[in-house]
Amino acid sequence: MTLLRTVARPLLASMFVYGGVNALRNASAMAPKAQPFSDQLQPLAPKAPLGPANLVRINGAVHVVAGTALATGRVPRLSALALAASLVPTTAAGHQFWNETDPASRTNQRIHFLKNLSMAGGLLMATLDPDPHKKILVRRAKDKVAEATGTVADQLDSLRR
Repeated sequence: MTLLRTVARPLLASMFVYGGVNALRNASAMAPKAQPFSDQLQPLAPKAPLGPANLVRINGAVHVVAGTALATGRVPRLSALALAASLVPTTAAGHQFWNETDPASRTNQRIHFLKNLSMAGGLLMATLDPDPHKKILVRRAKDKVAEATGTVADQLDSLRR
């Protein structure tokens, strides 16, 4: 892993780990923002416990697990993709600036909405990050092919004799 990745991934992940822990600790306080989303999901899975507090907890757990994985470089592309996907409902439910009537609240929600869009962009860029192990695996595969080719050629020569 390059120095830039070593520094950038934890920086990108830090907000998600912190926010996820906060969501797990304060799910009840955050639940009202998730209520409209919960109401839309309930008809799709009537037996599933998809109450707003549970949705906040699920989202928080995804943020903690995927954020930690991204920060430590474990499955970074998959982690970044999971975080980017989780931002869609979080942003849509939590930062509806267009519904705010107070100018200060509207500005604050717009800032958080745009911040989440920016974070999603950074996460999508992280999904394009090349796999650092790929070069090693490709080199090993080429060595195995070269070795096998040599062995096959030797066996063909011995059969011809």
